[in-house]
Amino acid sequence: MASMLMNSVRKGSMRSREPFRAAQLAARSLSTSAPLQAQAKSKKTVAKPGVKNIVLVDGVRTPFLLSGTTYADLMPHDLARAALQGLLNRTGMPKDAVDYIVYGTVIQEVKTSNVAREAALGAGFSDKIPAHTVTMACISSNQAMTTAVGLIAAGQCDAVVAGGVEFMSDVPIRHSRKMRKTMLSLNKAKTLGARLSLLGSIRPAHFSPELPAVAEFSTAETMGHSADRLAAAFGVSRQEQDEFALRSHTLAKQAQDKGLLSDIVSFKVPGKDIVSKDNGIRPSSMEQMAKLKPAFIKPHGTVTAANSSYLTDGASAVLIMSEEKALALGYKPKAYLRDFVYVSQDPKDQLLLGPTYATPKVLERSGLKMADIDVFEFHEAFAGQIMANLKAMDSDWFAKTYMGRTSKVGSPPMEKFNMWGGSLSLGHPFGATGCRLVTTVAHRLQKEGGQYGVVAACAAGGQGHAMVIEAYPQ
Repeated sequence: MASMLMNSVRKGSMRSREPFRAAQLAARSLSTSAPLQAQAKSKKTVAKPGVKNIVLVDGVRTPFLLSGTTYADLMPHDLARAALQGLLNRTGMPKDAVDYIVYGTVIQEVKTSNVAREAALGAGFSDKIPAHTVTMACISSNQAMTTAVGLIAAGQCDAVVAGGVEFMSDVPIRHSRKMRKTMLSLNKAKTLGARLSLLGSIRPAHFSPELPAVAEFSTAETMGHSADRLAAAFGVSRQEQDEFALRSHTLAKQAQDKGLLSDIVSFKVPGKDIVSKDNGIRPSSMEQMAKLKPAFIKPHGTVTAANSSYLTDGASAVLIMSEEKALALGYKPKAYLRDFVYVSQDPKDQLLLGPTYATPKVLERSGLKMADIDVFEFHEAFAGQIMANLKAMDSDWFAKTYMGRTSKVGSPPMEKFNMWGGSLSLGHPFGATGCRLVTTVAHRLQKEGGQYGVVAACAAGGQGHAMVIEAYPQ
C-alpha cells in the first residue's frame, strides 16, 4: 500500500480540486498566537437521554522527565503512587470513597505487574478497593479512563480513579532464551552430573541480553521507521516537521511560564530535590534542528531526534465520577466525558493514522462537526505523524479510498490545536499521556471559554482512540 499511497497522494490528489496545500498547512502549524477567545456559547449539549452523565472531577500528573534523569533510581509504582497521592490531596477525596482503580502501562516492571494495585496500596487507599492494570500501547491510560466510564455507566461504580505510568529509566532486560532455558533446567536437575552437564553447555551466545522490543511484533518495523515512511507518503518535508516540533516546544514553554500546566503536582524524589516542572521543554531554532541527522532511515530520512517525542518517565491520575455522585459530595466537575471510539487499521502502512480514523467516528457518534470543536489535543508521537494525519484528514481522496467515506472530515484549525504544547515537548510516558490529554482539554475549555474538545491519539499495533469532552457549566 505504501507505494500506492505515496504515488496517489503526490499525483492524483495533488491534482484534485482540493489539494493538500502543504505549504499553507506548514505555515499554519507555526502559529503560536493565543487561541481565539470563544464567544458565549449557546451550543446544545450532547448529553443523551437515558445515558448517565459521567464527569471528570480533576486530573493531575507528576512532572514528565527525560528518562535517566531525576527519577532514574525509582520504580514505576513510585511515580504512580505520587500521582495518586497528588490527586487525593488536590480533590480531598476520602481514600475509602473510591470504588475502583484502573491504571495503564506499557513496559511492565515484573515485580509490580499489577502496578495499579501496588501504587494504590502505597498511596494509602483502602485495601478493599479493587485495582487492575491495562495495556494498549500509547493509549493505555485512555483505555483506563474509558474502562472507568464503562464501570460507572454500567452502574457498578460511582467513583473510579484512572491513570497511567511509564518508567523508561529502568526497563526489564532479560537473559537470552537459551540462557533462560538452561537456568530453568538447572533448577530442575536432580544430580550433580546433570547440573555440570548443563553448565558445560553454556556458550558465549547465551549471555546476549534481550532488550524490550522497540519494533512492531507483526511487522518487525520500528515506529520511527514507520513514521518516516508515512511522512514520505504524504509529502511531509523535513522543514515542515522541524517547524511543527519548534511550535510544540515554543507553546509548551509559554504555557509553562504562564503557569497553565496546572495539572502538575510537585514530587519530592527521595534523596533529591523537589521536582515541580517538566524538563524536556527545550525551544531551539530551525538552524540548530537542521543540523541533526536522520534517526531511522539513513541518510535520506526526515525523522530526527528533534522532531520526535523522547523517552520519558512520568505518571498521571484522574478522578472520574457519575455527575450525581460528584455533586452529592460537593464537587464542581471540570468536564463531561462524552462519546469515545477505538479504531484499528493496517499496522504496517497506517500504523500512526489512528486520529484520522477515530476523529470523524467520534464526531458522528456525538452529532458534532469539526466546526463545533473549540479545543483539539492530539498526541504528538512524531511531528511527521501529526502532519501526515492533518493531511489525511484534509483529503477527500484518502477519505474515499481508504476510509469508505464520501468526503473528508477536515483538519483542525491550528489556533485550536495543541496550544499548550504536546508530547514532542512535554514528554510522552507511554502509559500516562492519555490522562494528560484529557485533563488539558478540560483546562483549556475552562480557560478559553469553549464548550467541546476532542482528544485523539495513535498507538502501536495500528490502533487509535478519540473522545469528545464537554465543558462543565461554570
